[in-house]
Amino acid sequence: MKVLVINAGSSSIKYQLYDMPQANVLAKGSVERIGEEASKLSQTCGDKTLTKEGHVADHEEAMAMILEALVSDQGGAIKSLAEIESVGHRVVHGGEEFTGSTLIDEAVIASVEKFCDLAPLHNPHNLVGIRAAMHKLPNANQVACFDTAFHATIPEVAYMYALPYELYETYRIRRYGFHGTSHRYVARRAAELLAMGKYDVNVITVHLGNGCSMAAVSQGRSVDTSMGLTPLEGLVMGTRTGDFDPAILFYLADKGYDIKQLNTLCNKKSGLLGISGKSNDMRNLGKLAAQGDTRAQLAIDIFCYRVRKYIGTYAAVLDGVHAVVFTGGIGENSPEVRAKICGGLTSLGIDVDAGRNRGMIGSEGNVSTDTSRAAVLVIPTNEEQAIAKDTYAIVSGTEQ
Repeated sequence: MKVLVINAGSSSIKYQLYDMPQANVLAKGSVERIGEEASKLSQTCGDKTLTKEGHVADHEEAMAMILEALVSDQGGAIKSLAEIESVGHRVVHGGEEFTGSTLIDEAVIASVEKFCDLAPLHNPHNLVGIRAAMHKLPNANQVACFDTAFHATIPEVAYMYALPYELYETYRIRRYGFHGTSHRYVARRAAELLAMGKYDVNVITVHLGNGCSMAAVSQGRSVDTSMGLTPLEGLVMGTRTGDFDPAILFYLADKGYDIKQLNTLCNKKSGLLGISGKSNDMRNLGKLAAQGDTRAQLAIDIFCYRVRKYIGTYAAVLDGVHAVVFTGGIGENSPEVRAKICGGLTSLGIDVDAGRNRGMIGSEGNVSTDTSRAAVLVIPTNEEQAIAKDTYAIVSGTEQ
């Protein structure tokens, strides 16, 4: 079965075409800067590369460009669009209605629309991608894979906020969590590396990129996670605050800030960028810190401190940790950040081997010492493969 995986953002569509169930990647690419004059498609298929530039007005045109590229004689992967039997879509927010991936019908679309106010930066664009795919591939099965689904197992004691209960009853204000597809993928892969059953492991998964989140995974199931009602809560991120005293917003409102300004401040001007005043990119901050930039160093220190504090919290939640798993752009590629986070955690049985850690960049492996009670694993995430596997399992009726 050929499965096309779609990740539609506000101005881009990323995609991969899989041959299932082997999970072989036949082609992958993206269309960037949708809606701008200088839009660009880039696609790789084996050793062939295909690029196309020009104005792409909307996601419908972008989807048409993607499908044209997939069957292109110059760098395509298939002879006919009829070979694409199923399409798996990343959808950020599924609320409480979706505890797993599901076939898309009008009822599912209506629910995704309903959750747009909880994920206004993501769900509307996910919907546009779904509609474009349904229009261009009317005979293909369409499957929604929700970022929130893996965290549906979080218990009430962890997902409820200490707000008036009627706010939950009326508006469903609670912790939902995000990056669930990534957390699930690396938790399952960690179980394989540890030669354990997927429902036997207790792991702390640490997804560090421009957006950052962590999850406490008990016996293979998420029982707590750092992001909340929205992706703003939790760890310090590239431009997001993470945890902070909400009364700061009331204070700034008294100083004249309006809702829009406060939203922009928290989501786009804070985090690593806000502290350093220079960059939201950990690579840039590392270079600046090495040159003596004290605010860049402070941003790195706060970032790592927050992760280390969450590891301690989740170790208490799990009461026994088989592994701490690093993933995401920073987690996979920054030995310095991993070392700084794990330094001082030997009392929890977490000890990193300096040499192994330095050598693990963008690859998979164990970077803990031989005497560490908990393994410290680096596992590159593969959300697209997880979506492809979900899509194949739902359409074929096979067990995951």
